[in-house]
Amino acid sequence: MEIDLLIKNVQVYNAYIKKFIHGDVAVLNQKFLYISKIGEDHNQDFIPKKIIDGNGKYMIPGLIDIHMHIESSMTTPFQFSQAVIPHGVTTVVADPHEIANVFGIEGILAMLKSTKNNVVDILYSIPSSVPSTTKLLETTGGSIEVEDVSELIKIREICCLGEVMNFKGLINDDKSLINRIIKKIKDERPNLRIEGHCPKITGLDLAKFIYQGVDADHTQQTPSSIKEKIENGMFLEIQHKSMTQENIKYLVENNLYEHFCLVTDDVMADRLMDGHLNLLVRKAIQMGMPIEMAIYVSTYTPARRMLLHDRGSIAPGKIADFILLSNINNFEIDKVYKNGKLEYDGEQQYKESEIGFPPEFYKSVKLDYVSQSDFQVSAPIEKGRIDCRTMKVTPHTTFTIEEKNTLEVKDGKLQWQSSPYCLITVFERYGKNNNKAYGLVGGSVIKEGAIATTYAHDHHNLMVMGKNSEDMTIAVNWIIENGGGYCVVKDGKVLAGVELSVGGIISEERIDILAGKVKSVSEKMGILGYEHDNRIMSFSTLSLPVSPSLKISDRGLIDVVKQEVVDLFC
Repeated sequence: MEIDLLIKNVQVYNAYIKKFIHGDVAVLNQKFLYISKIGEDHNQDFIPKKIIDGNGKYMIPGLIDIHMHIESSMTTPFQFSQAVIPHGVTTVVADPHEIANVFGIEGILAMLKSTKNNVVDILYSIPSSVPSTTKLLETTGGSIEVEDVSELIKIREICCLGEVMNFKGLINDDKSLINRIIKKIKDERPNLRIEGHCPKITGLDLAKFIYQGVDADHTQQTPSSIKEKIENGMFLEIQHKSMTQENIKYLVENNLYEHFCLVTDDVMADRLMDGHLNLLVRKAIQMGMPIEMAIYVSTYTPARRMLLHDRGSIAPGKIADFILLSNINNFEIDKVYKNGKLEYDGEQQYKESEIGFPPEFYKSVKLDYVSQSDFQVSAPIEKGRIDCRTMKVTPHTTFTIEEKNTLEVKDGKLQWQSSPYCLITVFERYGKNNNKAYGLVGGSVIKEGAIATTYAHDHHNLMVMGKNSEDMTIAVNWIIENGGGYCVVKDGKVLAGVELSVGGIISEERIDILAGKVKSVSEKMGILGYEHDNRIMSFSTLSLPVSPSLKISDRGLIDVVKQEVVDLFC
């Protein structure tokens, strides 16, 4: 019989026995047809259009990332696809809740439209928590309602309900939006997976979370949380910050491979050029996970979790997505094939995006220019000292620590500029209510200058943090002038900036150009004194009101555990 492709002399990874088998692989109509054992002679059965000599290389399935956000790379689906194919990623499940927070269902549909004809298969989840909490705690440009879910679940590319964040609404209110969304899912598409976001939730609260149907979690783990969640039937999606030596040791020693996979969640554009899910596979191997199992939890278990039965292994009838590696120990990728077609052979030429977004997506920052007076904070006393709530940032997590510290007040104004703390301000930027909120930040953040962005999770209002009002004003007005972005200022000068003209969160620039700009922003943040493993994500999540413990939105400071607005002044 005639076949499209014959790959000879390769070490083929078999996901079902979790071993490599030396043999040949036949591909027909973009799917694997036959995987032979060494010594068997079936050459007379096949007439290949093309033959590849694998020269003994290792052949594994294409990598599958089932929890990530394309907007976290500040880029378009097309540019993202170009960036990850050299890293062996052939399928992703993207949660577009960032663009949904800005534009609602129209944002999701625009992402789906711009996904057409990409090399990588991009599937989507339905954002379940837009806004991430409630309209009382944050103002967003859009929201996802039950009727939106009813429309989205009819779309073929939708394969799960995205991370459920609103724990309080899920557990305490049967008629809450999230519970009505879950009911809609169970009624109309009962096999759809329901993903969760449940950091530091334990005991009866965790049981209630799972009872509602939310049976996966991707947040930061410890050995004790891994033990409890898996024992309660949760599937875990292990991202970089959970890949500690103690966590990996626990997973390996307890043979828990069936109950987790590796995911990236958020990868900045500059880091995207260096690697994606492949870096986590490599790290898992370096930390002591057997090679066969590191491959298993980045191909087979994620496919099974999302009911993607047509991929995740090299077997008859599966999509012919595969990687050839010459050095399996270092996970060095030589070639990447998608649907049996060579897409990466060691070099990648980046192209411009071809599909744009609706015109209104480029006019989403509806905010007048600000002045230094916008950063004067009125206090409830005329003069003296007053206790304030502050957010403490530490270098290795996006969680913050709530502290209480004393600052001076003069003429009714908080003297934050002469304190050890940065002022952080959030401006509502959708033209809905003109909210403005203040907070104080200490710890491993900047010691001079200012940073501003509309890339502020998840509401994406305009957020600025600084040590003086002059630099803060310049940074905010640069963002407004460019229709969104990221900006770093020192001594009245813009040191670095990234224009994010699509909804204030996405750039249409070629991915390699965007990566250079993002890298410059991160480096300049470091020059200002910001110390963190991921400076941009650390700053951007200071506005995320579902990530412990004290965060800020346009409504004010948020006690994340209590899910309520608290006053700056104690």
